[in-house]
Order: sequence, then structure tokens, then C-alpha cells
Amino acid sequence: MRPGDVVRVGATGLRTRPLRVWLSALGIAIGIAAMISVVGISSSSRAELDRQLAALGTNLLTVAPGTSMLSGEEGALPVESVEMIARIAPVYEVAATGDVSDADVYRTDRIPEGRTGGLSVRAAELGLLDTVGAELADGVWLNAATARYPAAVLGASAAEQLGVTGVGDGVEVYLGGQWFTVVGVLEPVALAPELDLSVLVGWEAAAAHLGFDGHPTTVYTRSEDAYVEQVAAVLATTANPEAPDEVSVSRPSDALEAQQAVDTAFTGMLLGLGAVALLVGGVGVANTMVISVLERRSEIGLRRSLGATRGQIRLQFLTESLLLSALGGVGGILIGTAVTALYASSREWPAVVPAWASGGGLAATLLIGATAGLYPAIRASRLSPTEALTAS
Repeated sequence: MRPGDVVRVGATGLRTRPLRVWLSALGIAIGIAAMISVVGISSSSRAELDRQLAALGTNLLTVAPGTSMLSGEEGALPVESVEMIARIAPVYEVAATGDVSDADVYRTDRIPEGRTGGLSVRAAELGLLDTVGAELADGVWLNAATARYPAAVLGASAAEQLGVTGVGDGVEVYLGGQWFTVVGVLEPVALAPELDLSVLVGWEAAAAHLGFDGHPTTVYTRSEDAYVEQVAAVLATTANPEAPDEVSVSRPSDALEAQQAVDTAFTGMLLGLGAVALLVGGVGVANTMVISVLERRSEIGLRRSLGATRGQIRLQFLTESLLLSALGGVGGILIGTAVTALYASSREWPAVVPAWASGGGLAATLLIGATAGLYPAIRASRLSPTEALTAS
């Protein structure tokens, strides 16, 4: 038979049992849809991470006090560390924050002492916003004037905990026994999440009103991309020449990439579950084809009586199995792509479904279809015309 005749005969066998065909194809479709969805959502998440890193930059380095190897106590950055770091040639932006450990955060002065909700007060330099790539959700950032007075900018999580939805109308928070006027609220800061749970005040105001000692606890630096590794190598020595071992240097973007690595491992587990679902679908196809052979013995006997060879019978049932699997595979790809697009849209991610995932999914269904249909096809071809017609 010509290829077109083979396909037509195979499709005829499927059309005679539509409900069973759709149920078997659904089993394949669920497995493929699960695999496509997992790969697509993972790829979309990775694309969003790449987009974030491209926007935020991977050239942000942070300097913080480390633990002394001799005493085991946490060190302290010198007051001059920010100025010394700024002298490194490839560094083009530097800004610091300093923990104000003696000041607690309260929404009002009537809240019992100690119920701060884990919020902290940090003195902030004016260049912090640009250095860490933060944006304002409402209000304004500190300037040369407000940095000297009791004014505060809330991190995103801090504002949520304190019940501050926006600035204006004299919104105030109670810091270290003194009222501070809220002038701004930040959006979440991806590369400096510690700022989300912070209340930021001016460097001068922290010293004048909250007893801040002037020592920075985190210094954020931006370097030219080509020199990030070289800058990271000299930051500890530059920040604290007398005790470089008491300085910790990190790159916040590494944390995001580490999180992506965890997500990739989780994706592998989900792909395994999708493969199991696909295997179950393949068993369903095999079951459908075996039953089809048993129910169509008369058809097989009649075709053999009219001259059909064993090879042609075998090819007919193998084609049916491949068409059945292909139907489920194409449906699964469409469902998986739709699920990926909907999920990515809900998270405002770019929707990405790798071509290899769709092609691999279709190839997997055809392989399963060939494997599942091989035994029923061979069994059908071994029926003699007399045996088949007698059994019917």
C-alpha cells in the first residue's frame, strides 16, 4: 500500500471507536502537557531572572563586617571605609547603610515595648537608591535637607507591617522614642532584600536623634562590568586594611542564581512525575490497541482473505497506534503551552516554551506509540485468515 493508504486505513480504525480513542489520547496528552508545562514555566522563570539581572545588573557588590577568626566576634567597618572604597578606580557608585541597633520601630507610642515585628532602623546615605537599583512606590527619597531631620523612608515589607499604604497627611512612625515623618515608601528591592524590612533615615538624623555611631554596616558598590572580579578581590583590604579577615564581600546576584539552581532541581523532580504520567498514558494506548485487535478479528481475517500480507496488517495497527499517540502528543503540547502562557501572564513573566521541549515531547509520544503498538500489531499479523474468521 502507498503511505497515504496506510494512514487512511489506520485512521479509519480510530474513527470507529471515538470515545476509547479520546480517552487513550487524553492519557498521553496529560503526560506531555505536564512535561511541557514544567519546562515552559521553568524556562519562563529563568527568562524573568535574566531580565531582572539585565535590568539590575550583576556588578553590585556588598561589603559587610565579618567574623574575626581569632576572637570569633563580629568586626566593624571603619567610619572611613566608604571613602576608601570610593577611591577604587573601577568603582563608580558607593553608598552605605548603618544599623541603628538602639532604635526600635513602632507604629505608635502606645505599642508595648519589644513588639517591633522584626523591623530595623538603618541610617542611609543619599546615593543608596541609585546604587542598589531601588524604586519608590510612593513619596520621595531623602535629600540633603530631609536627611538632617526626623524623616523616614519605609521598605516595602516594613510599610506593609506598619499599615502605611502611602505618604501624605503627616504619616509618622515612632523610632527610638521619637516621631519620624514618613516621606517615602520603597518598592521591593530584589538585590538588597534586607532593605524591605527596614526604616531608612538620614545619616545625620540618625546620629543626632538616635545615637548612631557612624560606622557603616553594609556598603553597596557598583563597578564596571569588566572589573567586578578584580574589585571584589581588593574590597576587604580596602575597606578595613588593619583587619581584612573581618570583612565579608558578596555579590547579591549570586543569591538569585542560587535560587534558580534550587528551582532547576525542583523542575527535575516535576519532569520525573510528568514522565510517569506519560508512561501511564503509553500503557493506556497499549491496552486500547490490544483490545482493538481482539475486537477486530473478523476485519483482520477478511483483509487476509482478500490478499493483505502479514506486513500490511502489522503496519496498519502500528500506524493506528502512532496516530493515536500523535493525537495525544499534539493535544498535550497545546495544553502545556497554554498553561505556560497563562501562568507566565499571571506572574508578568515572558512566556517561553523551548522548541526542544515541544519537539522532544512529540518524539516521545511517537516512540511510546510505536512501543505500545508493536505487540498488538505483531499479534494481529500472526492471525491466520481461517482462525480470525472462525473466532469472529
